[in-house]
Amino acid sequence: MSTAGDSLRGPLRIVAIGGGTGLSTILRGLKPYTAPPNPRISITAIVTVTDDGGSSGRLRREMAVLPPGDIRNCLVALSEDEALLSRMFQYRFSSGRGLKGHNFGNLFLTVLTELTGDFAHAVRLASEVLASRGDVIPSTAENVVLEAQLTGNKLVKGESNISKSRERIEWIHILPRSPQPFAESIEAIRSADLITLGPGSLYTSVIPNLLVRGIPREIMRSPGIRTYVSNLMGQPGETTGLTASGHVEAVVRHAGLSAAKAAKLLDFVVVNTAPLAERALKRYAAQRSKPVEVDEDRLAQMKLRVIGETLFEAGSKIRHDPARTAGVLLRLARLGRRRRQIAASASAPE
Repeated sequence: MSTAGDSLRGPLRIVAIGGGTGLSTILRGLKPYTAPPNPRISITAIVTVTDDGGSSGRLRREMAVLPPGDIRNCLVALSEDEALLSRMFQYRFSSGRGLKGHNFGNLFLTVLTELTGDFAHAVRLASEVLASRGDVIPSTAENVVLEAQLTGNKLVKGESNISKSRERIEWIHILPRSPQPFAESIEAIRSADLITLGPGSLYTSVIPNLLVRGIPREIMRSPGIRTYVSNLMGQPGETTGLTASGHVEAVVRHAGLSAAKAAKLLDFVVVNTAPLAERALKRYAAQRSKPVEVDEDRLAQMKLRVIGETLFEAGSKIRHDPARTAGVLLRLARLGRRRRQIAASASAPE
């Protein structure tokens, strides 16, 4: 176990919290900075485990394992070589009785869990197979389920059902309440130079991690930099009409804070300030999805600092560019290291 002094030397320490494609995009962008022999950063990903749809959902119901899909995506994103082994982990069976729709990587993690009796240990072994350049930790070992409270106090249970809903989400719960985190997650947060939340589905990828016992408290106590990476586009129903500050308010409320105290949880909000491609916007508009409005004045009122950059990736889908986003995060990690060193100097005995 590293000491506090050890954590102030060597590679910058980044803890990325979330799930889905948003988290794997962040990890893919940061990975080049982990290259040996002199890595500039070390990465710990804390990943939500509430998925109950598709291959992950089937394995969860039939084999009583934690959903492996988001974990698998993060392992592949951090793998040293996203060639044959990584392609194999992402392979989805298109036929075969009982196999159709399953992902090989999900099955691999399930087999390792059966052999070891421990999902977290199975993740570590899979990380070794893929030579992943970072640690991937499930947010909890407990078999948790999401429950959403929609407009009109309607309750919807299960991540896949929540994602299908087109009604506004007022609140999200995790059942059982306040599940236990892994000790490794808490240790990583305590020694982090930078802690990131997002991008990703606000209520099903980002916020569920903050409903795990102790994680919000440790983020608030961290002397490092804490940042929220804002989504580029809203999600129909789930975040329709939510501005960047609206996303942040939902995050801090679920961490047990009012909007006025947002700066206890976050320091920065990273947003895209470049115009998005009109052709892509028209396609998204057909699905009732619009860009997330960046309301800098409101974020400033919440005492949060805004970093605006060109963050989107050119293509038919509007997504964060891994390299551009990672460049911003690297600058913030350097700032976090300096802030931690100053804090350590101030508290050191004379």
